[in-house]
Amino acid sequence: MWLIYALLSAATAALVAVFGKIGLKDVDANSATAIRAVIMALFLLGVVVVQGKFTQLGEIFTQKKALSFIVLSGVAGALSWLFYFLALKGGKVSQVGPIDKLSVVLAVLLAFFFLGERISWINSAGVALIAIGAILVAWK
Repeated sequence: MWLIYALLSAATAALVAVFGKIGLKDVDANSATAIRAVIMALFLLGVVVVQGKFTQLGEIFTQKKALSFIVLSGVAGALSWLFYFLALKGGKVSQVGPIDKLSVVLAVLLAFFFLGERISWINSAGVALIAIGAILVAWK
């Protein structure tokens, strides 16, 4: 099931880039990102309510370590989207998108060093190809 979710994530992320580029044409990137974040928060709260998991939000606040890392993840995500929309404002989707996907390479490296996740030789080759591909696609 994770693969289906990952493919859906990739497809919807592609739409974020295209819709974002169109929407940023005559507006401030940071203001647009703020509006996008509010829409995301409301949408996700709606999903939690529909799933009947609203009470679980309170449980997260009681778990200090989990909450701390969720907050850090939220800040990192917000910064990522601020930088992404600024990049889209000035660059082409066909260049910004691939460079943004270097996050895959960085995530694998961070998971290796900080989480102790093992990477096979075939996975390492794939990560290297992602890095090379992102650079080649973004090259002018």
